[in-house]
Amino acid sequence: MREYTCDSLLRNFSIVFQNVYLFEDTIENNIKFGRPDATHDEVIEAAKKACCHDFIEALPEGYQTRVGEGGATLSGGERQRISIARAILKDAPIIVLDEATASVDPENEQELLKAVRELTRDKTILMIAHRLSTVRDADQIIVLDKGRIVQHGAHTELIKQDGLYRHFVEVREQALGWRLKKA
Repeated sequence: MREYTCDSLLRNFSIVFQNVYLFEDTIENNIKFGRPDATHDEVIEAAKKACCHDFIEALPEGYQTRVGEGGATLSGGERQRISIARAILKDAPIIVLDEATASVDPENEQELLKAVRELTRDKTILMIAHRLSTVRDADQIIVLDKGRIVQHGAHTELIKQDGLYRHFVEVREQALGWRLKKA
């Protein structure tokens, strides 16, 4: 790795962050950020794979709609899917997902998960996540506690072990049954 330049190394990575920042520009230019020479048809194809083409087409100016500073005119899920379209278009062999689904509302979660599956097909993935639905199918899950690796393995292996991962899953399953009662 020491022989790589920073630019040549970064060309091999696409990163989708929890808090997506979009430039005060058109949706098309925000998607093209990962590959500025892309054609309009390539942008559309990436948007379709990222499950954002339909909502973009419904906007008054479609792909030429300006999104405002930071993407202020779009919801969190819409910004996230545009970020995924950007990463799909770049087509880097290594994808880093940093809590990419953490702040998404339930209405957008299924579309976002479909987009993530499309993005990560045939790629090496480094996923930082707290949501079980995001990591359950990973080949290798690494569980950290206070910055140290305390467990690693596939979901089926980790769930059998008495450890932090199984405890997290059990607490999550208990929380799913919580309901507020009327007083």
